[in-house]
This record gives sequence, C-alpha cells and structure tokens, in this order.
Amino acid sequence: MALNGALKRDRYRPLVLVDTENLSEEEWLSYRRRGIGGSDVAAILGISPFRTSRDLYYDKLNIVSVNDNEENWVAMSIGHLLEDLVGKIFQYKTGLEIYQIKKMFYHPKYPFMLADLDYFATLPDGTTALLELKTTNYNARSKWWLDKQEIVPSYYEAQGRHYMSVMDIDRIFYCCLYGNNLNEVIIRELKRDLAYEEEMIFLEQEFWQNHVQAQVPPPYTEDGDLIIKSVRRYAGHADENASAINFDEKMKEKLIRFQELQEQKKTYEAPKKKEKNELERLKALMIAEMGTSCTAVCEQDGTNYTVTYNPVREPAISKDNLMRLKILYPEIYKEFVTVSESRRFHIAASAKKAA
Repeated sequence: MALNGALKRDRYRPLVLVDTENLSEEEWLSYRRRGIGGSDVAAILGISPFRTSRDLYYDKLNIVSVNDNEENWVAMSIGHLLEDLVGKIFQYKTGLEIYQIKKMFYHPKYPFMLADLDYFATLPDGTTALLELKTTNYNARSKWWLDKQEIVPSYYEAQGRHYMSVMDIDRIFYCCLYGNNLNEVIIRELKRDLAYEEEMIFLEQEFWQNHVQAQVPPPYTEDGDLIIKSVRRYAGHADENASAINFDEKMKEKLIRFQELQEQKKTYEAPKKKEKNELERLKALMIAEMGTSCTAVCEQDGTNYTVTYNPVREPAISKDNLMRLKILYPEIYKEFVTVSESRRFHIAASAKKAA
C-alpha cells in the first residue's frame, strides 16, 4: 500500500505492553518510561513549547527534579477531567462511533515506540481512525490556524503521527474544546505521511539508543527560556561556594558570539527578534554549563573573561501563600498586609442621546 504516492510498507499489528485499566498512576508512569510516548515526540523533534529533550531524558531515567514547580498542573488536570465530555462532543458533531481500548501498545519493529490512545473511531467504510482529545483556552485557539488555514499545532501533529505509526492506522482526528458550548470546539483530521514518519522514527531511535539507553544527556538545542527553566528544574539552587567552571573551546565560542551580539545591539534602534533570541539562547547555554556554580572563567586571545551568575535573594510571599495566610490566620493577615492604591486613567466615548 502506498501513502502520499511515495513510500510503501507492509501492514502490521501493534503489540500490547500492558492493560492500563487497573493501573495506578505510578504504575502507568513506570510502564511509560520503558519507551517513547506520543506526547514525548515534540521534545525529541525540538518543537515542544513545554520542555526540552534533556527534560525528557531525565524523565525516562526517573531523575527527579530538585525544583519541581509544575505551573501547568491545573490545565493538565482539566484536560484529563474533560476527556469523556470532549469525546461525546466529537461523537455528536461527526456522528462517528467512538470507543476506548485501555491498553498500552508498542510498535512490533521499534519496541521503544509506545501508544496509549484516548479513543478510536469507526469510519463509515468500517475502517478505524484514532481520536486525540484536547482542551485549551479561548485565546490559545488561534494556534489551530496559520495564515487563515486550518492546521494541527506541530507538537500535536508529532504526537498523532507517532500514534499512527505505532498502531498502523492511517487517519487521526483531533477534537479540541476551547469554550463551554458545542460551537466552541475545533475538529481536525490528519492522514498518514510516511516520509514524515520515517524521519520521526529515525530521530526517536537516535534519542532512545544514543541518549536514554547510553545514559548520555542530549545537548540543549531549544530556545533560551526553555533551557533556563530546565536548568533551574534539575540543577538546583546556586552554590556560592562552588568552584568556578572553566569554559572549553565550544563555550568560549558562544561567549565571544554573545559579546559580539551585545555590541551590535547598541547600534539597533529597536532590538531585532532574531538577534534577541540568539542572545537569550547563548546566555542559557552558558548558564546550563555553569550548573550550580556562580562563576565561569576562560581566556581568549590574551583576554581573561569571568562570567558570573549570582543569586539575588529577596524575602517574598507568593499569591497562593498569601491566600492561605488570609484564610488560616486572618488576624495576622490584617495586621501585616498593606493595600496599595493606584489609579487608572481611561476615556470612554458614547453617542449623545437625543433630547
């Protein structure tokens, strides 16, 4: 059978790794660490907006972060809680019958490729499609369009193409709820692309064999903000007594490039996005190399460079803790919490009513 008029391949059946219906969350996570799941693929491809491939590597080796502050846990929980509802909406909108198979599957040729599907759908011709359910907020719905064309966000596309590969199924639907009624839902469909799939499998295999199995951390290749979040998550707090790090030749090159961009920036009337992103990424890579150390040193062409990344610690109380204080100790809250006042200037115009 040929897809996209190009590559051919033999059909196959996925194999079952485990029945998931009665697994605890910890048991499920343990099985998931045995391979690469659909939601892992975007990090391997370098297109995840949420985490780096280094984060994924740590997760697969069950290396616990030292600063695990999951900011997005509410959105993730909502997604899980609303899965059945979004499934019902898809069924209502399309008329397709959907069902679940509560098993974790793996690819017969590439056993590190795992799939734990939301739903399956039966098509009018009797064939099967996959169904992936999503939730998002109203403002983020725009990510499902590009230049007024309907798309699947690239990180979700990678997930779906991984699932199609594991299951040897040629179509996948996405249903994304972004509001609270039947009209605030996005439905998309993707068909299998074997050229994409071939490259994806190559990169997954490279990650699994050369990094996870070999226990060699992958290099940081992502944007600066993701790298810094990863470093803070796994490196831990700054150690002001740690020895200075000596930058090697590769890091020297990054430092010199950073200095060049800093000088160029002085000539810009407005910061250029490309150069700004490169600056942030170079800075993040140097921070990653320093780890918990506050200082790095190197010498280049007779010039000694000292890079510092010192902690600035100020007493503070988070909004969550402030709320707890107000509820649990109202008298202390009233005594010590001050209220500041600001004024907002605004002009509103409306048509004058006729007399």
